Amino acid sequence: MGRGWLPAWWALLLVLAFMAGEAVGRFVVEKNSLRVTSPAGLRGVYECAIGNFGMPQYGGTMHGVVIYPKSNKKACKGFDDFDLSFKPKPGGLPVFLLVDRGDCYFTTKGWNAQRAGAAAVLVADDKVEPLITMDSPESSGTDYIENITVPSALVTKKFGDDLKKALENGDMVNVLLDWRESLPHPDERVEYEFWTNSNDECGAKCDMQMNFVRNFRGTAQVLEKRGYTQFTPHYITWYCPEAFVLSKQCKSQCINHGRYCAPDPEQDFNIGYDGKDVVVQNLIQICLFRVANETRKPWLWWDYAHDFAIRCPMKEKKYTRDCANGVIKSLGLDIEKINKCVGDPEADEENPVLKAEQDAQIGHGSRGDVTILPTLVVNNKQYRGKLEKSAVLRAVCSGFEETTEPDVCLSEAIQTNECLENNGGCWLDKVNNFTACKDTFRGRVCECPLAHGVKFVGDGYTHCEASGVGRCQINNGGCWKETRNGKTVSACSNEVSEGCKCPPGFKGDGINSCEDINECKEKLSCQCKDCTCDNTWGSYECSCGGNNMLYMREHDTCISKFSTSSVGWGFLWVIFFGLALAAVGAYAVYKYRLRSYMDSEIRAIMAQYMPLENQEIPNQHRPVEHADI
Repeated sequence: MGRGWLPAWWALLLVLAFMAGEAVGRFVVEKNSLRVTSPAGLRGVYECAIGNFGMPQYGGTMHGVVIYPKSNKKACKGFDDFDLSFKPKPGGLPVFLLVDRGDCYFTTKGWNAQRAGAAAVLVADDKVEPLITMDSPESSGTDYIENITVPSALVTKKFGDDLKKALENGDMVNVLLDWRESLPHPDERVEYEFWTNSNDECGAKCDMQMNFVRNFRGTAQVLEKRGYTQFTPHYITWYCPEAFVLSKQCKSQCINHGRYCAPDPEQDFNIGYDGKDVVVQNLIQICLFRVANETRKPWLWWDYAHDFAIRCPMKEKKYTRDCANGVIKSLGLDIEKINKCVGDPEADEENPVLKAEQDAQIGHGSRGDVTILPTLVVNNKQYRGKLEKSAVLRAVCSGFEETTEPDVCLSEAIQTNECLENNGGCWLDKVNNFTACKDTFRGRVCECPLAHGVKFVGDGYTHCEASGVGRCQINNGGCWKETRNGKTVSACSNEVSEGCKCPPGFKGDGINSCEDINECKEKLSCQCKDCTCDNTWGSYECSCGGNNMLYMREHDTCISKFSTSSVGWGFLWVIFFGLALAAVGAYAVYKYRLRSYMDSEIRAIMAQYMPLENQEIPNQHRPVEHADI
């Protein structure tokens, strides 16, 4: 058998608790029948114990031929290493592989047999003893457990020896595995219980529980809403023997002074959460179911268990009562009633709810004690096998009286819109009618939507906000927005994909509010001499003393209206006089040059007719003088 779910010291306390109690518990091994049809010497019906892994065919039968391998008889290694395959040839019967107990986990044997092509696994006990339940281990490195689909059964040592002897003699051993009577089916309604745990740090089995809740939720709610089933969740607790009540272990793992206890999630008293935190959360879930059942909505437990696992995980340090209250509120349940049901965990008295749970753990009628987590009980018989949607649904359906099965047992193509009521506990924008609730066959999921081309982001339960281009057109992107005196101001900008930022002139978170900044009071602007500041909504107005001054916002200064005008006219007069002087000078130069030019021309003309006093007669015009001979 695989390693137990409890730490060693908790197992000791459990034994002591049972010894100290008045009730004597008993563990019932759930069985199915194995009918041998040949050889004649073995013909008959034999009991075998259903393994707590794989997928038993509840309500049905399976024919096959038994084979005992020549090598790897304990199936602790892969059969590929021995070049063995048990896949039937076309037209052949499925193979039921007979293997010996010992040396490795039962699940390892089942996995190796399945990979080699076997349709079922028969494990022969290695000692004379009553049949036991083959369980799955808690150790790491056993991820294959979730992938085991073939059914398994433990047979007694004597029957196993008889099968081996027949095979050695060359006989063909044909058998029929029969699960039709493994679960009772008294009427048209199935009553089933799920013994579970809110702890999400207990390894593979906790992961298996959460996966089952997620996948089976939609089907369970359909069955419950239509009245086909009556479902009840349960939680295992232990009490601390009186001799240990004052110990450190019991104080940290128990509530109500040692009456109701659970193992430490991390099995380390110095880190993380304590066992008493788990007990309180388990108690909240029991009370939530009771309140939901009173309001005729017992199926809300599935939504709570699913959402709590997502929203309040231990790894994120959210495994708190406040987080639990947030989930309860999203589902529309009465928190006050639930808290009243929970009571005071510190009180030195019995809690009637947990006391009833402890009493229910003890076997009654055909059902034995519940000691394995998780455990499914159908019509007062413990389910054995893989905690998987299709396998469990088959078991539940086998609990109906023949011909009274609901449609879901014949076909899984059935859906229910869980978003129609209370929006499935998901985020809802009532103004724009946007919702994060999406209905699926597995149950509703809370996922932020894509609306009008704008993607919403968030956790889907309590918060979704528009993101990306165009987000400000939808609910203003979840940002602050206000209009005063015809002026609208917003903290949303399409230039950024997310977030809210107050515009200039405002301060705040941009989501809930943006407060006007008083630039005058905070002396951020209008600080020049002679300036007078007047704060406005989102801005300010600054004026200068007297009517002869103007304020320049860019330079935060005041200037005189008239000085500015005088300077301007003075400058113009300077330019005017300058131009005038330039014109006079230019005229004088013009007159002087013109006059000089005219004088020069006149003189040249007159010189042609008479010599001027200051001009000599050219040689060619002088008279010739006679020289002396």
